Amino acid sequence: MVGGGLAGITAALALADGGMRVTLLEGRPRLGGLAFSFQRDGLTVDNGQHVYLRCCTAYRWFLERIEGAALAPLQDRLDVPVVDVARPEGRRLGRLRRDALPVPLHLGRSLATYPHLSLAERANVGRAALALKGLDLADPTLDTQDFGSWLTAHGQSARAVEALWDLVGVATLNAVAGDASLGLAAMVFKTGLLSEPGAADIGWAHVPLGELHDRLARKALDSAGVRTEVRTRVTSISTDENGRWSVQVPGERLEADAVVLAVAQREAHDLLPAGALDAPGQLLEIGTAPILNVHVVYDRKVLGRPFFAALGTPVQWVFDRTEASGLTDGQYLALSQSAARDEIDEPVAVLRERYLPELERLLPRTRGAEVKDFFVTRERTATFAPTPGVGRLRPGARTKAPGLYLAGAWTATGWPATMESAVRSGVSAASAALGALGRPRPRHLFEIEEAA
Repeated sequence: MVGGGLAGITAALALADGGMRVTLLEGRPRLGGLAFSFQRDGLTVDNGQHVYLRCCTAYRWFLERIEGAALAPLQDRLDVPVVDVARPEGRRLGRLRRDALPVPLHLGRSLATYPHLSLAERANVGRAALALKGLDLADPTLDTQDFGSWLTAHGQSARAVEALWDLVGVATLNAVAGDASLGLAAMVFKTGLLSEPGAADIGWAHVPLGELHDRLARKALDSAGVRTEVRTRVTSISTDENGRWSVQVPGERLEADAVVLAVAQREAHDLLPAGALDAPGQLLEIGTAPILNVHVVYDRKVLGRPFFAALGTPVQWVFDRTEASGLTDGQYLALSQSAARDEIDEPVAVLRERYLPELERLLPRTRGAEVKDFFVTRERTATFAPTPGVGRLRPGARTKAPGLYLAGAWTATGWPATMESAVRSGVSAASAALGALGRPRPRHLFEIEEAA
């Protein structure tokens, strides 16, 4: 198992549960991939704010498998406060929340009263949602179109895109509508908002991500009998004349019946042996997209809710991370800024000058508060870029080399680059490997076909 992110952990657990002796190799000093925690001045800080939805059934299975579900609970019912600070009459709060009604009525009342859109815009959103619901996700032509053009063709104003479609889409796709594949966008909105009433209920870790994706994951791997080696970077993989795989790490060569490559697409490309894929160069055509997180610690409480989304400001989403970080005095807010290509390399001082005044506009209580700390975390290659045409570039779990499999959120899961996609890819790779080795599939393993 090459790679100890969510895909690699999932595949390792599934293979071990299927009776295989598994060695997991991770180059970093920890597990969890790009969803991890670190220490800063006594606080435990997540590199970025991660959430999941009730429809993320594979990630929910993963949380149960590592005994972490109680530490990352879901909302009882979708409720997203949305603050707009660009209105002439001043700051205004709206909410996106669902009722206990069947789809699409579950969001009807919320949309009808959503103050950030005009009455005509709300009606047009309803019509576009019904058109979106009618799209066939199996239609490959959807991936050749961009979501923004589709929205325009279906009567969506620039305001409707900003205040609703991009509010959801940027956070889930890591791209604005005009840069996103219609196929991936349709998948997100159909699955999250137009499938089951509770599908979009939001969950997030109430503890540091490292507690879930490193400590509890490591505990589960140990219990399953997986040998886990961190700070161990794989330099090459190859097969011998008998079809056995050799995995080279510094100072050691490991032998294996099967190898799962669960690393980023560029690293996978560099490790793939000749002939493993028909067009390995396509992996290098899968672009990447950055995410920026802005972290602010105040000397007092300035936000009275766990999170909110924002309009009319560069700020996208704000989360209260006080309790999870271990802060005992004041309040710690994390701003999650997706599709951040224009800001990812900005100096901290510039970002501070930009975002502190914006927080004062959004949260009046910050105006008299002292900023105890301000820092940023940057993931320049946080996700694959969900651009039109990316679907044809994403490979499946199986390669042409017997015994070699691919996993990672960037593989062909049908999902955008999310924790859900990563876990699904790990399940797919493990299932393929177990099948090829004549091993039974563990009965408790997540069933992609049933939950897709």
